[in-house]
Amino acid sequence: MKYQVHDENTAPQAAQDVLRATKEKYGFTPNLFGLMAEAPVLLKAYIVLSGLFEESSFSPMERQIALLTASFANGCDYCMAAHSTIAEMQKIPPETILALRRNTPLADGKLEALHRLAYEVVEWRGNPSEEAVKKFLDEGYTQKQVLELILGVGLKTLSNYTNHIAQTPLDEAFEKNKWKNPLERRNAEQA
Repeated sequence: MKYQVHDENTAPQAAQDVLRATKEKYGFTPNLFGLMAEAPVLLKAYIVLSGLFEESSFSPMERQIALLTASFANGCDYCMAAHSTIAEMQKIPPETILALRRNTPLADGKLEALHRLAYEVVEWRGNPSEEAVKKFLDEGYTQKQVLELILGVGLKTLSNYTNHIAQTPLDEAFEKNKWKNPLERRNAEQA
């Protein structure tokens, strides 16, 4: 089934103001938002959760690590490209972005503990290993941040699953960071 990528003129009335505000803020309406507009409540939930995650105690770099890690674990081509671009805009070191795009260890022990826990939260459906949680806490994170991480994973689950189902076309703004799920390639080779 093909989904329409709405703009502020074609979207259901309840999503039009959100799309207008998005276009004013970013200079364009990301295709993800245009697709989510089909269900205005989903678009609003995503916007609200994004704002709440920004209010978490994680730094901008830590938030992008969580979002890229969840997107990798969920195999979301669209979000990997979009958040790689956002991470570049936030001056996150290129080697960190590359490691996240490959799901390889990060050089910084604290950030790696975040990366591993985020991956396990997704991979094990909210049942990370005690070792991953302990390492996260031992590196200086708090129990509160374990729960805030769930917010970030939930946020990405909304967008990752939307992109999977709707097959969101990649925006030109994210094209330079196009990403293809390496697990899909592996599965295709085994078929």
